Amino acid sequence: MSVDTETVRRIARLARIALGEAEAEALRADFNAILGFVEQLNEVDVTGVEPMTSVVAMKMKMRPDEVTDGERAEDVVANAPDVADRFFVVPRVVE
Repeated sequence: MSVDTETVRRIARLARIALGEAEAEALRADFNAILGFVEQLNEVDVTGVEPMTSVVAMKMKMRPDEVTDGERAEDVVANAPDVADRFFVVPRVVE
């Protein structure tokens, strides 16, 4: 897979980063180098390798799934600056 300059500009726009033409061309080369390295990783034979959560063998810490005391909405919103019907009231962001 290779990235063209138009894709770099689109990624920059989505990330809200202003790019000049020379910067877009340099990033295109960098993205293609990164994707080339990732494609090399696909060639590694990982059959028989267990999935890992860490480089050190360890067990995941588990806690019992217990019901806790819920229904405390009044306590949760007690310090809120504005509350309506046990919900936080926030300023409107979208018109």
